[in-house]
Amino acid sequence: MEIKNLNPKKFVSAKEEEISAIVGTDLAINALSGGVDSSTVTMLGHNALGERLKTYFIDTGLMREGEAEQVVSLFADLGIKVEVVDAQRQFFGALSGLTDPEEKREAITQTFYRDVFGKLVQDIGAKFLLHGTILTDVDETVAGIKRQHNILTQLGIDPEREFGYKIIEPLVQLRKDGVREVAKALGLPASQYNRPPFPGPALAARVIGEVTPERVAIVRKATVIAEAELIDSGAFQCMAILHEDRVTGMRDGKRDYGLQIELRSWESKDARIATPTRLSYDVLERLSERITTEVPGVVSVTYNITKKPPSTMEVV
Repeated sequence: MEIKNLNPKKFVSAKEEEISAIVGTDLAINALSGGVDSSTVTMLGHNALGERLKTYFIDTGLMREGEAEQVVSLFADLGIKVEVVDAQRQFFGALSGLTDPEEKREAITQTFYRDVFGKLVQDIGAKFLLHGTILTDVDETVAGIKRQHNILTQLGIDPEREFGYKIIEPLVQLRKDGVREVAKALGLPASQYNRPPFPGPALAARVIGEVTPERVAIVRKATVIAEAELIDSGAFQCMAILHEDRVTGMRDGKRDYGLQIELRSWESKDARIATPTRLSYDVLERLSERITTEVPGVVSVTYNITKKPPSTMEVV
């Protein structure tokens, strides 16, 4: 049930007590991606459990440029040790040959929870996984709009039976705006609690068609440009998307059968509904020029102007 009139400090106190009571003297683990949801859960868990919470950054090969280094450095400054786990081989292996969006999301789910965290749980003897699930994740998955990779129990999946550990979801009664309030109350810097949302499947959610290291590298470069150019726009979220089909372009008077990048930028409060940011033509032109010049192989850049609904914020 959604918490409507949130008191962030009371929420923090209650959830830290709850986490401590559930875990007891056992160990818990959590994955920190650097987004506001996982950052908030990390702070709650650290305050509740101290050294009995082991925090990991899972390097899936699907993250933004420099993400691991940035996350480890930030949380080291907050007194929290983050261990980086290289799981690129497992994730790209699981995604090989897949083009269907739901199959890709399921492959990421299974790799994340069964292969990566299943092994970590066995190695360190943890019994609980702290999870950054929020209410919007549940709503979209249960409604059949798109499978969020972090939804398990709400679909009848028993994590303890399937993967060997129980899941704790401290934020599942909140939406994104509520999570930001809690993050602020926990002392996270504004740069972190105001950070635009980033999907659990990471850049795999922004590649239409098969997800390969080469295709992720392309959308990663475009993402750097999109985020740099739109950082001061005030948008709730912005992104670059790599399309599957090649399109006809031209360079130096010759045909260049190249790639297409779609840009999306959203105005929203809690991600349930959203409208495209009304970007100036100068901004769009600069984005197009930079992406077609700086990202190898791209010959076309488009901007999505469809509201959510009927669109969704992420394309996959």
